[in-house]
Amino acid sequence: MESFTPLEQALHAARALVLADLVAGQVAEADVVSLVEDSVAERRWWVEQWPDGVPFLPGLVAQDVQDALLERYGRWPLCPVCGAGDPHALDVEPELGPDPHWVCHKAGVKVASVGSLGGATGGTHTS
Repeated sequence: MESFTPLEQALHAARALVLADLVAGQVAEADVVSLVEDSVAERRWWVEQWPDGVPFLPGLVAQDVQDALLERYGRWPLCPVCGAGDPHALDVEPELGPDPHWVCHKAGVKVASVGSLGGATGGTHTS
């Protein structure tokens, strides 16, 4: 059995944050969850090469999943701030840094931390 190293803890935390946002957007279908797993597997290799990148994992996994969803399904997550105009996706900022947030560039506002979209979009957590 693998030991639960700080790297594994960081990867699991990044996975959990992105999954929470997917659940908040009601897009956590099995095939979407597999996109998260693919990203975590790729980022495991990346962070083994660059251990100082551990704090950047949540933002990178969020961006990976966002890019993969765009190719298959469309924009995610849609901006909950701008009610009018064309629907548009939020962006992750910083692109490579700790404490990533979902940001609406049209409105120029931080919407939520990665992992906290449920509170920003009015999504409810049910057990």
